[in-house]
Amino acid sequence: MVKLYDGGVYLVNGSQIVPEAESEKLPSLCGKAANKAEAKKGTIAYSILKAHNSAEDMENLRLRFDAMASHDITFVGIIQTAKASGMDKFPIPYVLTNCHNSLCAVGGTINEDDHMFGLSAAKKYGGIYVPPHIAVIHQYMREMHAGCGKMILGSDSHTRYGALGTMAIGEGGGELVKQLLRDTYDVKYPGVIAIYLDGKPQPFVGPQDIALAIIGAVFKCGYVKNCVMEFVGPGVSTMSTDYRNGVDVMTTETTCLSSIWRTDEDTHAFLSLHGRGDEYKELNPAEVAYYDGCVYVDLSSVKPMIALPFHPSNTYEIDTLNENLSDILSQVEKEAAKVSDGRASYSLLDKIKDGKLHVQQGVIAGCAGGNYTNVVEAANMLRGGSCGSGEFSLAVYPSSQPVFIDLTRKGVIADLMEAGAIIRTAFCGPCFGAGDTPCNNGLSIRHTTRNFPNREGSKPGNGQMSAVALMDARSIAATAANGGVLTSAERYDCWGDVPEYHFDKGVYDKRVYQGYSKATGEDLVYGPNIKDWPQMSALTENILLKVCSKIMDPVTTTDELIPSGETSSYRSNPLGLAEFTLSRRDPQYVGRSKAVDKLEKARVAGEDVTAAEPELKAVFDAIRTIPGQENVTAAETEIGSMIYAVKPGDGSAREQAASCQRVIGGLANITREYATKRYRSNVMNWGMIPFQMLGEPDFEVGDYIYVPGVRTALDGDLKDVKAYVLKDGQAKEISLYVADMTADERKIVKAGCLINYNRARKGL
Repeated sequence: MVKLYDGGVYLVNGSQIVPEAESEKLPSLCGKAANKAEAKKGTIAYSILKAHNSAEDMENLRLRFDAMASHDITFVGIIQTAKASGMDKFPIPYVLTNCHNSLCAVGGTINEDDHMFGLSAAKKYGGIYVPPHIAVIHQYMREMHAGCGKMILGSDSHTRYGALGTMAIGEGGGELVKQLLRDTYDVKYPGVIAIYLDGKPQPFVGPQDIALAIIGAVFKCGYVKNCVMEFVGPGVSTMSTDYRNGVDVMTTETTCLSSIWRTDEDTHAFLSLHGRGDEYKELNPAEVAYYDGCVYVDLSSVKPMIALPFHPSNTYEIDTLNENLSDILSQVEKEAAKVSDGRASYSLLDKIKDGKLHVQQGVIAGCAGGNYTNVVEAANMLRGGSCGSGEFSLAVYPSSQPVFIDLTRKGVIADLMEAGAIIRTAFCGPCFGAGDTPCNNGLSIRHTTRNFPNREGSKPGNGQMSAVALMDARSIAATAANGGVLTSAERYDCWGDVPEYHFDKGVYDKRVYQGYSKATGEDLVYGPNIKDWPQMSALTENILLKVCSKIMDPVTTTDELIPSGETSSYRSNPLGLAEFTLSRRDPQYVGRSKAVDKLEKARVAGEDVTAAEPELKAVFDAIRTIPGQENVTAAETEIGSMIYAVKPGDGSAREQAASCQRVIGGLANITREYATKRYRSNVMNWGMIPFQMLGEPDFEVGDYIYVPGVRTALDGDLKDVKAYVLKDGQAKEISLYVADMTADERKIVKAGCLINYNRARKGL
């Protein structure tokens, strides 16, 4: 059972939940009357945020982190941005892992060129470099850097180490650049939601099952959006820390800001095992702590779960799905038809044979699935068995070389291989479509993090479509033992025999470059695909936006804004990557936006763009009918492209979801709301205005929107920004607004991007 409380709660002695509406009960429970302001300070989150806040108050936080982490899809762009902004060294431990483009299988030499750039950057600026196949980013940070009371910032959205007492946040590269330049992460004090764990998980239930049960309950209603999830209650101590890590990493899929867990002796044991026992602190809520909401989870009632395509919140108990296959899968097929938009076909009902669902692939991998306990439990299921010789296949990716080594020494890897599983090295590819891509029309079950549309490698434009369902390693192994017939782990009694893990960091001592505080200043190593960011103009007083895409889907993910998979190879080449923007959702967008960008470049060069583009003459004629705009000229009006989306930005922290729009002419977005803070931050860091509007958009692709006095508006409250839709020679007024922006964010947008802002500050 998962229950959401309506309103805030007080937590007394870490064990008793008192709804705010019943606060009169507090004196009898703890001898104190309700004091909401003081009780808010009683959360674990408050104490950690306070310790890292450099502002004078706790309302508008200015945070400095203890360490940072990036992988090989993001670190080149971040370092290039920081270098262009005047960085001279890494001021805090900065870990550069190589777990996303580690296969070096697409694009010639460019992936390994990025890795060599990363090693040279670690040497030049004083960083930590983890070579390919050694560890996935989050497992390395768990093993070597997370500690109680710390804060870590990462450029991967699944930067979550709450189970180790670390508040970790995944953000776009611009926010990491700010830390590299000794600036701060600025955010309003977030809501803090208690995740009260009670009871104990059943032996056949794994961390993914717990996580999916929570995600299914909170995502659609936005219960924890941009909040901190604080895990408390007696149920925490019924799970090992390795198990907790598997639950914690999935909190990203709720759209929360961060997570934190109370700590105990098992946390201490985990840190001690990894040679960092001195990083342990007991973290618990105060005697009375106030939370802005509460999610009550009865762990003992959670059953094996599945998240069907195309979102981790599309959850069902596996037994419920198996009892209602046709009804539930037909709904997924309808959603698939919307995703493919007629460009590809995808079916699930044809996978029902003799009343059972047959899947084509299983994967246990990455920061969620590749943990030691999960792999051992998979072997417990498959030991002496077989995955079969049919279409079903199983791949297992241990999360780090130390995990892999211990699994090998204990014979676990041999057990899995003898059953027919394929064992691979530490790699994040199955999470984003660059590893074990399923067959066309295939269904893959995965203990990974996401199952967004096209994330597994589909290319609807090429007629290719497959899909992923998320499950726990235990039920995936049970399915494998049945030759690919979807099976709940509850059917078996082989769980819980997990031998003690032995961590050997010898491979890290031998292979990881430990350069923190040892900057050499030597030259960076550039491959031919590594390109500098193109120059971007400062914002003008008046702007003209051309609508280049209009997406009315309820949610638009970052994977749709810039696809994952093989496009990752171009992440070090801003203009090369930008060619893929919206390519699997609106293939005509790039051409439209580049045409607008061509006009803007001509305007900056002093050309008469109204002569070059006849439709612009009519547009400016219409603009001059607006009171107060009679003398506006094209020469002084910045022209840019614009995307309308209902709710964009769910998913990855990757800044390229915004930077790709910007480098080919993007100047603004208009939305009903932003799915995540991190995507909105990316939009602003790349100099685009994050407009919102309340009503339905009364404009179409190809229309122009004129926004006068926008620089002046950025000095105001931004609650009502007048704009005009221009069509058929008429100017129709609409009202836009921009949610809270910090003073620095306003300056960044005015400057045209974070690079321009930082260079101006440093006089470069």
